[in-house]
Amino acid sequence: MIDNFHNEFFGIGIQNGKTPENLGVLWRSAQNMGASFIFTIGNRYAKQACDTHNAVKSMPYYHYEDFDDFFTHLPKGTMLVGVEKSEKAEPLETFKHPKRCVYLLGAEDHGLSKKAIENSHFLVKFKSVLSLNVAVAGSIVLYDRGINKPRFIRSGK
Repeated sequence: MIDNFHNEFFGIGIQNGKTPENLGVLWRSAQNMGASFIFTIGNRYAKQACDTHNAVKSMPYYHYEDFDDFFTHLPKGTMLVGVEKSEKAEPLETFKHPKRCVYLLGAEDHGLSKKAIENSHFLVKFKSVLSLNVAVAGSIVLYDRGINKPRFIRSGK
């Protein structure tokens, strides 16, 4: 698949998030870092006190029942970037972010589903001795995107 579209956008979401509190923190970071939309797969969003900017009302929020529902509805030309501590994952430090992509994080205790890993166009990881809170991990990925702006065509699966 070649990313040959001209406009740039990205979204970020969580698959089967463990605790709803993490959503509010991630949404707040997503809004501050310029995400175009946010989403959940499996567990639904509930208003969180930590979402002080009320991001869910300020930007498009999507909910998908399961991974198949989500994957079927990826915007045309969008690359799926799974964030997973895995041997197959590319280091975030050297990763070149696609212009149009969706970042998918998994629950802290289970990570991404096998289906999500298999269908990701790219998998990324970053140096960490232990696993991090999912909102912190997502914020790190979004920050890296901001300082390493995508400016080229990517090819993947």
